[in-house]
Amino acid sequence: MIFDEQTFAQLSNGLVYSAIAVYALALLAYAAETAGQVAGARVAGAGTVVDDAPSRSRLLGAFGTSLTVLAFLLNLGGVVTRGLAAGRAPWGNMYEFVLVCALAAGAAYLAFLSRRPVRTFGVWIVAIVLLALGLAVTVLYTPAGALVPVLDSYWLVIHVAAAITAGGVFTLGAVATGLFLVRHRQERRGTAQAPKGRYAASLPTTRTLEQVAHTAHIFAFPIWTFAVIAGAIWAENSWGRYWGWDPKETWAFITWVFYAAHLHAQATAGWRGVRASWFALAGYAAFLFNFFGVNLWITGLHSYAGV
Repeated sequence: MIFDEQTFAQLSNGLVYSAIAVYALALLAYAAETAGQVAGARVAGAGTVVDDAPSRSRLLGAFGTSLTVLAFLLNLGGVVTRGLAAGRAPWGNMYEFVLVCALAAGAAYLAFLSRRPVRTFGVWIVAIVLLALGLAVTVLYTPAGALVPVLDSYWLVIHVAAAITAGGVFTLGAVATGLFLVRHRQERRGTAQAPKGRYAASLPTTRTLEQVAHTAHIFAFPIWTFAVIAGAIWAENSWGRYWGWDPKETWAFITWVFYAAHLHAQATAGWRGVRASWFALAGYAAFLFNFFGVNLWITGLHSYAGV
């Protein structure tokens, strides 16, 4: 069998659709595990959680993780074959960028799962990845082809790969931060409100959630910083200036400022915890707007979304 560009493109599409199907099954398994944990969790006192969840729920969670690994590998195969079909790095338009960002988010989750008790995140991470892939194949899809001239540079590999890696880890950090706020609110309400806070009571402790979020952000922030700097160098090579406050550049900088403020607040007495967390969520919102909002709705030098 001869594998030409069209064959690789068709194979890539099939692998991506297969990844979506498997991720959907993983989401159902994680959701069932979460429902079992919520039903089995009760507060014994002073915010302490007693986990009465049956072993069946844990088995469903393990099954969900296995499906997530399989879906991740299918997503990886879809990205690799897309690159072979296009004959270049497979992140030259919004469709490809979303594919690789979904891959990075899945990789970040699985990497943390091997070291931290973050399986609770599974239902949320898989939901985000599934939503991203669904949006990619229904709205953002672009046939494999050559790059627009401005992107035909080795900086595409360096700059965009760094942004993708940071974005994937920022996604895990955003989930950890959101769950931290939910858990923190439940602990402040105390045991009197336990019946209304069973989901929060089933989560890891605020300390664990905060540590996971901080680890994710402290890892991703230097990578995002490098992506911004690499983008400026690429801009000088392409347009003869390092910085011109193009909308894409502006929102990349806003994202950087929010995450810098978050990490600074984490080290500042009186700002740790809840206050610092809102900066992280604002940074992730700015990251999403930088990709979707700027690419789709704002005209600038970076208007080459491919849709």
